[in-house]
Amino acid sequence: MFKNIPDITAQRAQLEPGAIAFRDLVSGVSLTYAELDRNACLAAGLLANRGVAFGDCVAILCRNRIEFFEILFACGKLGAVLVPLNWRMPAGELLPLIEDAAPRLLFFGSEDAEVAAVLGNSDAEAIGFDDAGADGYAGQRNASSMEPGRGLWSGDDIWYLIYTSGTTGKPKAVIQTPGMAYANYVNIRQAMSITGDDTSLNYLPLFHTAGINLVTLPALIEGGEVLVLPGLDVERVVGLLKDGALDTFFAVPAVYQQISSHPSFDELDLGRVRNWGCGGAPMPDHLIERYLERGARVCNGMGMTESGPTVFIMDGDHCEQKIGSVGKPQVLAAVRIVDADGEDVEQGNEGELWFAGPGITPGYWGNDEATKASFSEDGWLKSGDIARCDEDGYFYIAGRIKDMYISGGENVYPAEVENILAAHPAVLEAAVVATPDEKWGEVGCAFVMARPGHEVPDAAALTSYCREHLAAYKVPKRYIRTDDFPRTAAGKVQKHMLEIPA
Repeated sequence: MFKNIPDITAQRAQLEPGAIAFRDLVSGVSLTYAELDRNACLAAGLLANRGVAFGDCVAILCRNRIEFFEILFACGKLGAVLVPLNWRMPAGELLPLIEDAAPRLLFFGSEDAEVAAVLGNSDAEAIGFDDAGADGYAGQRNASSMEPGRGLWSGDDIWYLIYTSGTTGKPKAVIQTPGMAYANYVNIRQAMSITGDDTSLNYLPLFHTAGINLVTLPALIEGGEVLVLPGLDVERVVGLLKDGALDTFFAVPAVYQQISSHPSFDELDLGRVRNWGCGGAPMPDHLIERYLERGARVCNGMGMTESGPTVFIMDGDHCEQKIGSVGKPQVLAAVRIVDADGEDVEQGNEGELWFAGPGITPGYWGNDEATKASFSEDGWLKSGDIARCDEDGYFYIAGRIKDMYISGGENVYPAEVENILAAHPAVLEAAVVATPDEKWGEVGCAFVMARPGHEVPDAAALTSYCREHLAAYKVPKRYIRTDDFPRTAAGKVQKHMLEIPA
């Protein structure tokens, strides 16, 4: 669909050269669109000087900063492939990814210098963003010749790779293309009414699709202003919300939880933000209601790294009436709900979500086996999520197929149970996993985290509460108190890392 795509920063530099593209809230540095394109062209010259050519990989290990996007667009200009690395991983976990991608260069921030030193001992030359000398990024960039690169990008080229978070096993490199980026832009722009006058915030990790695409890249394509923080700083975020500095805000449920726990939350005028989006994990119903009380219509969304990611986003006009829904498929996203045989289910019935459209990845880098396993024979991406569609066309996610367990012959989806537990006044969050049971085959074990200022109720109280809202076979048979959960960058609980005591 998107066969030939004009260079993004070059086009914006022509349209609005003096408009602010980025503003770093820590350093105070800002870049206009003309300056962003100039720096990206110089960065492309740096890459070319170091032997990077079309199809070569370039790795990057850093917190959120403007230079990340200079390198991202520089790779686009040359047709090189950017590989963002997860700074939460130790060097030992990143080395296999380096071996897999075989990057020519590794850019890094000062916070990750020690890990970069280990990774740089491979074939990748390490270049520091915070090295002020001639061999540092700025020194080499500014000494390079301008490299405008390709005027047109092919929509099917590999632009960057996102390694999946590995909630169940070894990470896979999901291919991201310019065509996927534009499809995501179309989907999220019309869903959240993003305009060139909007100011948004970049703080979600850049090694995850949300950090790049929700909503920074769409905002830049549209010509908006992006504020940058190195990561989540609740005080700064609350301050921005208090000052009415943001028009669009996207977060994962864990971030919304933290903001709602801030002492100033009940004093905020959240109605100043025009668009609130949520993804990465299911947002509990009670949390949506908490924000509605403060004038914020947080719209649940759903997608995957493999889908660019935007597939669903709830519309604000119905988020209160359809609490729990992720909305309808967006304009460039085709969706099916199928049974175990790949046949469409009747409306209202549950089945697996399958996706198609220009926002879908062509597959996994160097992994034909995983690519083949993830798609149907006729090209639909299998999401691994169980969903249903109501009579009004709104979709609801029941949970992951891999999380479902069978208790006494009945299917149990942990997401439903977790949502009920999270509505308890003393419970902040819960995660339910299956555990073997001689009588029922499998039963639920709930890990429960208390709300600030509360204690987790005992098992009898939680069981009684669940029985008021759930069928008996869905009620967990065991409860374990926890202070926190192991999480992916998207805020998803890594259930395979939860240990059930003997």
